[in-house]
Amino acid sequence: MVSRGVFYIVTAILFVTGLLFMVYQHVTFEIPFFPGQQREVWSVEAKVEFEPNNSGAATVDLALPAIQPGFTQLSQSTASIGFGTSYVLKQNNSYVEWTKRSPIGLQTLYYRAEFLHDEAARDSSMTIPELKQNTEPEPYATAMREIADAAQKRSSNPFSFTVQVIDELKRQPETASLLYSQYKKEELLVHILELAKIPARVVGVLDLEDARRNRTLTTRLAVFDGTHYEIFDPDSGVSGIRENQLIWNNHDGSLLDVQGGSNAHVSFSIIRSSVPAAQAGSLKVNAALASGDDILSLSISSLPLEEQSLFKSILLLPIGVIIVVFLRVIVGVKTSGTFMPVLIAMAFLQTSLVVGLIGFISIVAIGLIVRSWLSHLNLLLVARISAVIITVIGIIGAISLITFKIGLTEGIKVTFFPMIILSWTIERMSILWEEEGYKEVLKQGGGSLFVAVCAFIAMDSYFIQHLTFNFLGLQLVILSLVLIMGNYTGFRLSELKRFKPLSDEIKAQRNGDESELEADRLKRERLEIRRHEPASRPRDLYRRYRQEGSLPQVPEGSAEDQPESGSHSTDDKSGSK
Repeated sequence: MVSRGVFYIVTAILFVTGLLFMVYQHVTFEIPFFPGQQREVWSVEAKVEFEPNNSGAATVDLALPAIQPGFTQLSQSTASIGFGTSYVLKQNNSYVEWTKRSPIGLQTLYYRAEFLHDEAARDSSMTIPELKQNTEPEPYATAMREIADAAQKRSSNPFSFTVQVIDELKRQPETASLLYSQYKKEELLVHILELAKIPARVVGVLDLEDARRNRTLTTRLAVFDGTHYEIFDPDSGVSGIRENQLIWNNHDGSLLDVQGGSNAHVSFSIIRSSVPAAQAGSLKVNAALASGDDILSLSISSLPLEEQSLFKSILLLPIGVIIVVFLRVIVGVKTSGTFMPVLIAMAFLQTSLVVGLIGFISIVAIGLIVRSWLSHLNLLLVARISAVIITVIGIIGAISLITFKIGLTEGIKVTFFPMIILSWTIERMSILWEEEGYKEVLKQGGGSLFVAVCAFIAMDSYFIQHLTFNFLGLQLVILSLVLIMGNYTGFRLSELKRFKPLSDEIKAQRNGDESELEADRLKRERLEIRRHEPASRPRDLYRRYRQEGSLPQVPEGSAEDQPESGSHSTDDKSGSK
């Protein structure tokens, strides 16, 4: 026999392991604990247009979107009629490359990518640019140095220096006009920052707005302080990037290269959509697996849809089981069969609660009438059960046909009832009627329906279905709770009323010498037993001490000699399929 200490340790391990699995799925797959949460997905399509030259072959390279904090790329695809497509690396930068031997006329190419707005994303493909030697001609080099020297005095780090350079260009409009005549603003800022030995580069940023077409990239300035960088607006000097801004080109390479063509142009179209958080987490994991990351999947969403549909129903069974265990062991509800209410509740999920109740009561009532007639034939058990099964099938078929003919299509769903279980239920109720009367049949039948309805309400909950489908660790938690309840040997809640008069009498009655109340004496003896042997159950010790003569003997037939009402032996023997 397993000791109680080992039992509690195993139960605790199951409970903690189940919780850890649930937390792992929540963190790794970003599956929320509550259903209904939505995640934002941006679909961005780059459209490349160019006119091929007469030379023949054409090669088009488009820079792929950068990896940046706040976004996770879920997928990418291309659409190009007659072009070969490949993904290549050029100078450690990723490009999609289209090639064609002899294009004719205006050519249009498409690249599409989906991005999940992901607050947990922290990776970045941004690299620190190399500082270049300043070889700018005069008088531009002197003008840049003046701007840099003035900004240097009013700054303390690379980021504040950048802001002061932008302000200084506004303070000196004549010098700024000279420099702008030779350089673009963002390129000028990079040259001035290089004079101060500050790495910087120009990046292309796409503003994400729903249902927008023909959008282009806006230029921003990435300034580095060691490995940390900040994005600046070259016009206003405002630092930071908004959550709806996507860095597309974050390297020194060009955005678009076309060989064998001219008049090339790239534009972007954007659409925003919302997907359930659980689906977004699954898409994110699939993208990580496609990129080569090794992630342990504990979700059945990776299975084919047919198997997912099957498991979605199967994983609800433990919910019904724990409700049956609680109502039978703790509350003390009597049922006809042990887990028959769970299967009936599963049938209610396929029909509906009202239709299911009407169908169940009708089938059982007609089945009992037929079974009472079969009892007069003195058939053997196997033949009698077989006849009941055939009768149940006939009843279900008749109910389906009649309801369909009169226009009640919901009646067809009674075919979801477990026919074998219904047959055994009818057989058991019939025997119970003969042995103990109709009242016991109504009590157990009503208890079965009550438990089935409670299980149906729980399993029909969208919240419960979300947890069971997405968190497999919940099964271990339920298993540990079932084990704990299975170890309960006390009074059931339904028995408290029956024993209340005895409890009141014990509280009011004194022992033989009238020195103390009987209830006080029992509490004192219980504490003494616990003090002597705390590892054992007081009930077992009390019986052993009574047999050894250490405690006064209790007269035969008293309440002490009776089996405990919380014992499970009677309940287990009475259970049936």
